[in-house]
Amino acid sequence: MTTPVCPFVKAARPDDTCPAKKAIAAGSETAPTRKDSGEAATVSPKCPFGYDSGNFKLGSLSCMICHALLFDSTKCIPCSHLFCQVCISRFKDCPLCGADIEKLEADTNLQSMVDRFIEGHARIQRPHVDANGEGEQVVNEDKKVIYEDVSLDRGAFLVQQAMRAFRAQNFKSAKSRLTMCAEDIRGQLEKSDNSSELCSQLGAVLGMLGDCCRAMGDSTDAINYFEESVEFLTKLPIDDLEITHTLSVSFNKIGDLKYYDGDLQAARSYYLRSLGVRRDVIKNHPGVASQILDVAVSLAKVADVDSSLGKEDEAVNGFQEAIKLLESLSLKPEEASLEPRRLSVLAFIKTQLEEKQSGETASLVST
Repeated sequence: MTTPVCPFVKAARPDDTCPAKKAIAAGSETAPTRKDSGEAATVSPKCPFGYDSGNFKLGSLSCMICHALLFDSTKCIPCSHLFCQVCISRFKDCPLCGADIEKLEADTNLQSMVDRFIEGHARIQRPHVDANGEGEQVVNEDKKVIYEDVSLDRGAFLVQQAMRAFRAQNFKSAKSRLTMCAEDIRGQLEKSDNSSELCSQLGAVLGMLGDCCRAMGDSTDAINYFEESVEFLTKLPIDDLEITHTLSVSFNKIGDLKYYDGDLQAARSYYLRSLGVRRDVIKNHPGVASQILDVAVSLAKVADVDSSLGKEDEAVNGFQEAIKLLESLSLKPEEASLEPRRLSVLAFIKTQLEEKQSGETASLVST
């Protein structure tokens, strides 16, 4: 199972000289500090919940199993230690103290606090007053409070938490965080007339949601998310290698789901679309080893479906083309890390081809 990659970059820290009277963070207030020069007050840079983005743990708001924010907060009885419901349901003894778990109880109060933290984190509007500290407050609606020791904006923060939950196989938690992130990006898109950066971010997040649904066994929703991801990614420039890679992977994932559902023609159609994207990439960027490897993988996928559809000649041609690409691929010193993947893919495709050819030989002998 592959781990998604965060589509966000770290946001810039807020201007420390920005005037402010106070910052309201998840219902609590932090007192401003005033400068002797008469300059405006500044907001305390520390998160009022004590969060530090450099740590895996978020104190009492985190699950010690998945290292992400609590989701469906659940208390072990009798030891009272707290975890995500999905995480702790795999255990008979408390992972922290070893006590027998007699029963589990939902902690709605703590979950409410976690939800307030998420809603307020990096999203709180910064109130302003004039330089003399007088007059009515003016709120800059475009300004987000991004605490000095956090530095991640809301989107990156949510994806960070989702990725931790995903790695721990708490897919419900990951899906919930990614859904919030997607909703936020959609809201920004409505105001920004489909900017390329936002389309790229939304396409990546939707792809992650597809991964969550696939891991949860929900192929229908997974396909819907992957198709929506493709919709946004196809709006973007085709000369961006990262975007085209993500787009081709989304096509392949839809093809995989169609294949497992037995819809071989649909699977082949999506595999071919992925192959088309990847062929265009190596035309525009010849000699990029990672892209050539991607083409070989796509060729193998199409060939495998062709074989299942009884198109043996086409399947053999596809496997042979993939093998030729991989055997002729010369890696530069800085691409040495790709060698294990090249050898692995090459060995797999050769095995597939040998099985097809030996099967054909056996069939001829029997006739």
